[in-house]
Amino acid sequence: MAVHEFYQVSGDSIKRLKPICPRCGNGVFLAEHKDRRSCGKCGYTEFKK
Repeated sequence: MAVHEFYQVSGDSIKRLKPICPRCGNGVFLAEHKDRRSCGKCGYTEFKK
């Protein structure tokens, strides 16, 4: 798994590039689909407009 693609490191700061699941919390990211974002751990889904 390419975890380094989920973060951007610059100097002493780290920026998350993908949205985080509001149910699971830090460390669990939402997968990007064509029409939605979903969590693979808990099944949380946000539909895009």
